[in-house]
Amino acid sequence: MSEERPYPVRTIHDFLSELDREWSRFRTGSLIGFLASVLVLFFILRWIVELLQRLRAAAVHPRLPLNVIPWLDLIFLVGAFIAVVYSAYALFRQYRFFERWERRIGLLQHIEKQLIEEQLGEKG
Repeated sequence: MSEERPYPVRTIHDFLSELDREWSRFRTGSLIGFLASVLVLFFILRWIVELLQRLRAAAVHPRLPLNVIPWLDLIFLVGAFIAVVYSAYALFRQYRFFERWERRIGLLQHIEKQLIEEQLGEKG
């Protein structure tokens, strides 16, 4: 009476099709994010070095006013540096994940296609 539909195969097929469409976008996005993080790291490092030079100059020349603002800036920049280093690390690991699993997902799609063709062949 009712024809049995292969829902698990169809669900996997939809999942793999959507994953295949988005895979390269995710991998490229993680690579661009990693490169942007490295660029931001260089700027933050430059600001830290400049701020340390200003603090050293203020220590050498006691007449220069040394207020608390440069120290707060330094703490903020070090915190930002740590956050961006972690972000770059996570994006690099994400890129490696996409690179490593790309072949496996392709193989899974191939097997899924074979299963669908076999099932259609049995019904036909």
